Amino acid sequence: MTQVSPTKAAYSIAELCQVLGLGKTTVYSEIGAGRIKTLKAGRRTLVPATEVAAFLERLATV
Repeated sequence: MTQVSPTKAAYSIAELCQVLGLGKTTVYSEIGAGRIKTLKAGRRTLVPATEVAAFLERLATV
């Protein structure tokens, strides 16, 4: 049986809001400005976990 890591590979917008502690308006604003990169899977918008880490790193250097 294969075990799945508890670490997520990508986050939905709602999950991202929860993880970052930001509202949907702010998250969509950051996406629109190109500061958070997204992927599309059908109609779903996903944010890779690596992008979340990179976004937080960029915030730390500002």
